[in-house]
Amino acid sequence: MPLALPKSRREIAELQRARKRAALAQARRAPFYAGKLDHVDADRLDDADEWRKIPILTKDVLRGLTDAAFYREFCVSPADGVAEYWRSGGMTGAPLFYPRSFADIRYALLSFARTFHCIGCKPGETAHLSFPLGIHPAGQIYARCATAAGIAVNWAGAGTTTPSQLQLELIQRLKPSIWLGMSSYGLHLANLAEAQGIDLAAGSVGTVICSAEPLSEAKRGKLARMWGARVRDTFGMTEAGMMGAEDETGQGLRVWSDMYFIEVVDPQTTAPVDDGKPGCLVVTPLWTNNVTPFLRWNSGDIVVRHEADDGTGPFAVFPIVKHAHRTAGFFKVRGININHAEFEDFMFADHDVGDFKCEAVSNGGLDALRVSVEFRRGTDPGAAMAALAQRTKTVFELSPDIIVLEPGTLAREFEASVKAPRFADTRR
Repeated sequence: MPLALPKSRREIAELQRARKRAALAQARRAPFYAGKLDHVDADRLDDADEWRKIPILTKDVLRGLTDAAFYREFCVSPADGVAEYWRSGGMTGAPLFYPRSFADIRYALLSFARTFHCIGCKPGETAHLSFPLGIHPAGQIYARCATAAGIAVNWAGAGTTTPSQLQLELIQRLKPSIWLGMSSYGLHLANLAEAQGIDLAAGSVGTVICSAEPLSEAKRGKLARMWGARVRDTFGMTEAGMMGAEDETGQGLRVWSDMYFIEVVDPQTTAPVDDGKPGCLVVTPLWTNNVTPFLRWNSGDIVVRHEADDGTGPFAVFPIVKHAHRTAGFFKVRGININHAEFEDFMFADHDVGDFKCEAVSNGGLDALRVSVEFRRGTDPGAAMAALAQRTKTVFELSPDIIVLEPGTLAREFEASVKAPRFADTRR
């Protein structure tokens, strides 16, 4: 691998000093930055005030570029050529496709491989990979880097590539100790297994690794119960790479600060916030910037940062980041905002609930909240439905229309989607 694990925060600081200067020099090659960085002294980037002279790059600014302008003005030509393209994530409209050089890919492979070691996976284990395989990098990079971590991997892909029924059969036959995928698809597989009488919790998987979408404590707990496994989260973005993972304690995401320089700033003033206080995550890639020279990229994530706690393990030199919240969807029903993430947590915290979908509907001209729910086997549907209706009324101040479904109904409905579409507004 091209970069050894740092042994101290001092080593990280020395590396950052050199790579921040290289990142600034790379950005100055791009026409996009012409005239925007002339006032920045490259010899004084360790001075926080000097570094903050670099303007923060936002998603709105990037959206303002046409496809042609992005490649012509923002991207620079790498010395070793372009190896592949990564689809941008989380942007409205047509996505951008970020060119990645061969050097970028070497460091990307490293960033993903580190997650296995940080989480505590051991050489000789076998992984079943259910991330989508294609133009979004997570699946194919994870599969390619597993060899470097000494882990065998089955490239299953998402349910759109390998049907979920076949995925369950492969998990039973090959007995992997690790499952990798989006948390929503992990729940989808678990619900499908339960509907078929397959006890995943008694199976071979001991570690579930998630990425690409928020992992709440309610969702983590449900995954842990249904898979009978420890659940660990990872965090990355296509503008940078895989940025970190939870270590064995699961107390937060260790961010590879030797590969990505991170700041946490006030969303309104952009002034730095103290450790332990929520703010907007700003990222500067230090190694994966050979074509797309992102400087101080505002990721849109609201996080809390804590300094490293050297001495508790090889990854303790890295700071810990926890998500405070992400921008989430919602719809308004009878004047009440229903936050999708909050409602999902509410549902998955109920041990009687196997799966659900939530719809805002027009019922005889009146708005209504319809909840279709599958209760777990052995649950009294009538009692569970009455209890759910009462709790929903208490928490969200709405009386829902509840439809009880047979176990497995939603698994079949969600099968065609990479991410389960649990929320829909069908009003016209």
